[in-house]
Amino acid sequence: MSTFRAVVIDKTEAGQTCGFRELTDSDLMDGDVTVRVTHSTVNYKDGLAITGKAPIARRFPLVPGIDLAGIVESSESPEFKPGDAVILNGFGVGEGHFGGYAGRARLKSEWLVRKPEGFTAAQCMAVGTAGFTAVLCVQALERFGLTPDRGPVVVTGAAGGVGSVAVALLAKAGWHVVASTGRPQEAEYLKGIGAAEIVDRAEFTGQVRPLAKERFAAGVDSVGSTTLANILSMTKYHGAVAACGLAGGMDLPATVAPFILRGVALLGIDSVMSPRAERIAAWDRLAKDLDKDQLAAMTTTIPFDAVIEAGRDIVQGKVRGRLVVEIGA
Repeated sequence: MSTFRAVVIDKTEAGQTCGFRELTDSDLMDGDVTVRVTHSTVNYKDGLAITGKAPIARRFPLVPGIDLAGIVESSESPEFKPGDAVILNGFGVGEGHFGGYAGRARLKSEWLVRKPEGFTAAQCMAVGTAGFTAVLCVQALERFGLTPDRGPVVVTGAAGGVGSVAVALLAKAGWHVVASTGRPQEAEYLKGIGAAEIVDRAEFTGQVRPLAKERFAAGVDSVGSTTLANILSMTKYHGAVAACGLAGGMDLPATVAPFILRGVALLGIDSVMSPRAERIAAWDRLAKDLDKDQLAAMTTTIPFDAVIEAGRDIVQGKVRGRLVVEIGA
């Protein structure tokens, strides 16, 4: 039986371990489709799993990697056949089910989406869960009825994966994008992908007032905690903030004032269990509106050997934009 390389997280009496191992198909978990993985990516959640800084791994041993792209090798599902190019993000893969940091993955067919026309497998992973989450945020703001003529939109964690794609998509849609970052050296990068203004994240980390001066018609927040609370207090009447992350913490030290005095809405965004119809619509939007040159500008490609180190780097805030991992390309 042939073997393939995989990153495996395990738990011992001394604590969590993470390293490369050789696996076989008999090690894979249940599913009706087996995929030869060609590419993956590194999201913040992957970094948390690799480092053990949050309880992302729900079983041990575990192959991490919440995103993957590859080619179907075998299928018991009538929906897919060998040779089909597919992608996956979410559904607990890389958390409770073996994920994308391996040469092969056995998956449930309902978790898979055909690779969108107009994207290569590598480009799909350049988007990944981070970009997929970003477009869900943009679509949520649009469903709420917000348009660029209402005023500026703020994007927190703008130099990260979610933030970078959100900046590009919102700029494409005509918004005046205010990019919040703690890395002033990334200002030119952010302007290059569409940001109109760059602000220091420190503006949103101070003491939260129940209501602050109205500054933004909308927001996309991947930070949470005090940052999200401050953004809410600065959101204009009948504005909305799409919240999708917790890099700054899970707490929300806010008051009800923005909600009951300004009619502000907090829109929660979940990408993990997003239904297939929503996924397909989101990927269609990305294929149509995400500029490929901008996507390339925000993407760095790394070899499989570097994925563990990259997971540590992303948790430490050292990663700009998106990382594509070449698994078996």
